[in-house]
Amino acid sequence: MTYDMVVIGAGIAGLTAAIYGRRANKKILVLESRTYGGQIVSTKSIENYPAAMGISGFEFATKIYEQAVSLGVEIKFENVMEVIDGTEKQIKTNQNVYLAKTVVIATGSKNRTMGLANEEKLIGKGISYCATCDGAFFKNKIVAVVGGGNTALGDALYLSDLAQKVYMIHRREQFSGEAALVEQIQARSNVEIIPNAQVVELWGEKQLTGVKISQNGVEKQLIVDGLFVAVGRVPENEKFANLVELDQHGYIIADESCQTGTVGIFVAGDCRTKTVRQLVTAAGDGAVAATNAIKYLNQL
Repeated sequence: MTYDMVVIGAGIAGLTAAIYGRRANKKILVLESRTYGGQIVSTKSIENYPAAMGISGFEFATKIYEQAVSLGVEIKFENVMEVIDGTEKQIKTNQNVYLAKTVVIATGSKNRTMGLANEEKLIGKGISYCATCDGAFFKNKIVAVVGGGNTALGDALYLSDLAQKVYMIHRREQFSGEAALVEQIQARSNVEIIPNAQVVELWGEKQLTGVKISQNGVEKQLIVDGLFVAVGRVPENEKFANLVELDQHGYIIADESCQTGTVGIFVAGDCRTKTVRQLVTAAGDGAVAATNAIKYLNQL
């Protein structure tokens, strides 16, 4: 059996593409290696998506997932290992091989690490990349957040309701996140902002006990129970390097049409070259990628 469209990734971009595909009466398969929803699942409250203010990321993602399923989208939780180009695309997973006339790559991105010794070893032992997932373990304790964007600011706000003390470590003087979030952070009495600083060393063997930071060239120690890292994300496109063109940072090169340089291959969401990576632009990408894929299918 050949699908009209195989979507790789069940985040917001991928599920939106699948919904648009089904509404055009195409046979759609979505392949996802983890869980549906992508990174938005860990967001406590969505505040910047039209008409969805206050809804949790999990609830938002679940509604889109249920919508896709109700329309007849087939979703399988398998890890895509390789895509081979041809008149019919071959999508090889860790379990099966599927055929498709078009492919939409919507793999999103993964957490960027700090690249420090012992970082991987201490994940789950004091180091986390998801405040809403792990924040409850640090109630009334001392934690630090690394980063200066919206995710870091949101993490610090969330943790300030749980932890005794929150250090916010940012390598620049000014935050890059939204002004409204910065104002909320500045109003929290238990949040201490440490600008022009970065974590240079992690302490602890079986459990994180503290960090060494360098601020304006001066090193000092912070005793913390937890460290939440929010220093950005990187695309997961390595397996598609022989299929589509990647830029120097690993993003799939495509303009607002979401069409790659490979015929029949489209891309949507955070894994493509773009200037704004937000929930609303992920949904927009999904709609555009699917619409152009449908146009291509109708011309076959």
